[in-house]
Amino acid sequence: MILARLDNEVFFKKAFTDEIVFKAFVKDIVGIEVEPTKIETEKAFQPKLGNIAFKYDIFAEDVKRRIVIEIQKVEYDHNFDRFLHYHLQAITEQQRSSEDYSVEKTVYTIVVMTAPYKVNTKTNELYKDEVLISNLNPKNLKGIERNLFNHKLIYLNPNYKGQDTPPNYRDWLDLIYESIHNPENPQINTQNAGVKRATEVVRYENISPDEWEQAKIEASKRKVITLERAEERAETQIAIAEKLIKRNLSNEEIAEDTGLTVSNVEELRNKIKGI
Repeated sequence: MILARLDNEVFFKKAFTDEIVFKAFVKDIVGIEVEPTKIETEKAFQPKLGNIAFKYDIFAEDVKRRIVIEIQKVEYDHNFDRFLHYHLQAITEQQRSSEDYSVEKTVYTIVVMTAPYKVNTKTNELYKDEVLISNLNPKNLKGIERNLFNHKLIYLNPNYKGQDTPPNYRDWLDLIYESIHNPENPQINTQNAGVKRATEVVRYENISPDEWEQAKIEASKRKVITLERAEERAETQIAIAEKLIKRNLSNEEIAEDTGLTVSNVEELRNKIKGI
């Protein structure tokens, strides 16, 4: 069994728009049974809200819930902010057809990151979490959460394998990671029916010539984007490294947090010292 890489948008959408895969994935990640009336790709609300053109990679609704799944293959510093906007857009858009301020459908946004996180430019911190979950429920002064909204924004990143990650997350995170790093001999749990179905959908022999062509085009686009932003990222890395040097972090720590090499950090440190 050889799997197509799930960091390619074409193959990701092929897998996760399959109804069996979609329902199993949502059940494992969110913990709810869904019966989507339709699973869409490149979903955009018309007319759009605000000045940002939102398009959701995978979008589905059932009678009670709205589920959005996004894949982000190339990490930029704005990724957390970007998907917070996507999440809130899926919530606020419902107000357009409502006579009051009520939001009828609970929104679950699942963001799949397939590359390591970059240093956060706001905090200068590097997050290494396999699963991050956010909701809008308020807490009182005693720290007790009140279930007023229940919308959830979930980030998944298989590059940071956690020892305490529960099986329902682990099966899917392993599937994504192995498809990218070990596609010819993936170590995954095919006892999970949803995961097994996903592997069948994206096996090499089940990819059509047209899908291979689309995937090549998608990969080429990403290479261009990566090259265009390389200089911008390098400037950001250097700026962050300079701040971390002033905080007396070691060259090794700064290299790990910024993506620069140890020798790059040493050269920058000497430059700052005027050596």
